[in-house]
Amino acid sequence: MTETEFEDWLGPDGPLARAVPGFAPRVQQQRMAAAVAEALRERHTLVVEAGTGTGKTFAYLVPALLSGQRILISTGTRHLQDQLFHRDLPVVREALGLPVQVALLKGRANYLCQHRLSVTRAEGRLAAREQIDQLAAIADWAGRTRSGDIAELTAIGEDAAIWPRVTSTADNCLGSDCDWFGECHVLRARREAQEAEVVVINHHLLFADMALKEEGFGELLPSVDALIIDEAHQLPATASQFFGSSLGSRQLQELARDAVAEYVREAGSASGLPDTAQRLENAVQDVRLALGRGEQRAAWKQVAASRPLQAALRTLAEQIEALAAQLEAQAPRSRGLDACWRRALALREQLRQSTETPPADHVHWFETHRRSFRIQLTPLDIADLFRARRQALPDTWIYTSATLSVNGSFSHFAARLGLDDPVSLQLDSPFDFARNALLYLPDAMPDPNSAQYVQRVLEVAEGVIEAACGRTFLLFTSYRALHEAARRLRGRCPFPLLVQGDAPRSELLERFRELGDAVLLGTSSFWEGVDVRGEALSCVLIDKLPFASPGDPVLQARIEALRKRGGNPFVEEQLPHAVITLKQGVGRLIRDVDDRGVLVLCDPRLTSRSYGRVFLDSLPAMRQTRDPGEVLAFFGCRPAALARR
Repeated sequence: MTETEFEDWLGPDGPLARAVPGFAPRVQQQRMAAAVAEALRERHTLVVEAGTGTGKTFAYLVPALLSGQRILISTGTRHLQDQLFHRDLPVVREALGLPVQVALLKGRANYLCQHRLSVTRAEGRLAAREQIDQLAAIADWAGRTRSGDIAELTAIGEDAAIWPRVTSTADNCLGSDCDWFGECHVLRARREAQEAEVVVINHHLLFADMALKEEGFGELLPSVDALIIDEAHQLPATASQFFGSSLGSRQLQELARDAVAEYVREAGSASGLPDTAQRLENAVQDVRLALGRGEQRAAWKQVAASRPLQAALRTLAEQIEALAAQLEAQAPRSRGLDACWRRALALREQLRQSTETPPADHVHWFETHRRSFRIQLTPLDIADLFRARRQALPDTWIYTSATLSVNGSFSHFAARLGLDDPVSLQLDSPFDFARNALLYLPDAMPDPNSAQYVQRVLEVAEGVIEAACGRTFLLFTSYRALHEAARRLRGRCPFPLLVQGDAPRSELLERFRELGDAVLLGTSSFWEGVDVRGEALSCVLIDKLPFASPGDPVLQARIEALRKRGGNPFVEEQLPHAVITLKQGVGRLIRDVDDRGVLVLCDPRLTSRSYGRVFLDSLPAMRQTRDPGEVLAFFGCRPAALARR
């Protein structure tokens, strides 16, 4: 179909305009729809950057449903996956009047496992009263749900500790040996996906199968005609995670707990094997302690020679071996114990691989949190790996996001994924940034490495918060700056203050919208995927240009590899990544056609360094100022807030 034909489908008198209240025809949306239709027809690769407000979801759904092809759509997160399947897809399908069969498919950890629910209830050992109540609620819901999708049970948070006890993973699933195999929610979801014409998944599930880590639809990928990848800017990072390997403390702790639960269920005894499992859990904790205090993300070589760590790892290996030996003896008792034995053998091998010298083309690193750790092997470059996997799959791939280009070029994105000469299309936002937005670059900002920098940022922040009457996001590039800002603003800010970490992200955002005059402080997780429309969010302040930490082990290794090849790490890796991240943060400000707001970028390098122009040229065109008086005039408030700062 041509762009002219999509004017009918997506125009002022089209079916979407009749079906969607407030639908506004957009030339950019029609152009994208035509480009997607052409890619589906000609079977080629298309990369589309669709600026905020383009309506990219409808722009790919309409041609996808009209094409009659079998299509797989992958989104960045489970939340977006649910939104697409439960809200956007039904609207478009009904508006077009097409009886297209659709399906939603998630990773197995998103579905209730009847076997693990039974084991957990029989074991009767939960850490807190809250978990006991949650387990009772899950058991009640289990008798009513058809899909088994844990997102249905909204009263229990996605990150609740009870969920791993009642869901399965590829490690602990019993497969066809399970007593509930015929009633398995994962199998039902897979069957529906096999029969559907449009299947909605997420990037983690896509790469789990591409990396040959069984997650449930290995036969589905090759059978589709095309793949549409939304939020495609997240793809390189997700691919790096799944094309590598890792061993985490949680895997070991879950093995110990599952082994005890299966043993108690079969033997009715709490001694013997449970004692061995407890020693394994203790050994896991000792490795965490040997890795040092606080949260870290560093190269493995920094700790590999530590004698306490080596001793702790030897003990861990011995305890895995001891548990494996006991499980081998108990394995004939039940399918669950047999599965635990096989997991122990696999984790023993993973521990060996995770602590030995890695392949030359991988980065060996670790990260620690308060009570957990993970040892990672990450490929330096995933372009060849991704290209090789794609060769066995359909030719038609459509990648889209609001942030894929750097200064008008898609070369960085294409190179990261090994895309050879894709067709590309850049569509600017239809929103009137020139009229509705103001970019404020504060004067007299010290160097970002200065000890006084955060203090000066907060002086600017207090002024714009007052001028905006609250209604502000303060986005930081580090937790240190976030915490310093929180300490300073508590008790001083005259508006409600919401700080990342004080409550779940969804709760903070809901309170921000309801309050209407709040100030929210956040770091990386608030830079994207956050949609606050209307006057509640009228100002976004970003403290620094979001260059990745130079101490990040994966970035360090990539920089060194680029240098060895004669490349320019800053131009080829660090700058493009920072530009795309900044565009994500800036995208929080204007979310609807009538939104107005001020963007405050505090980093003086935007004008003092030559590369600053790359950042500015990559942002929507808007009026710039260094005059605080213009900020006051924009908000139409009294001239006291910024003038004295």
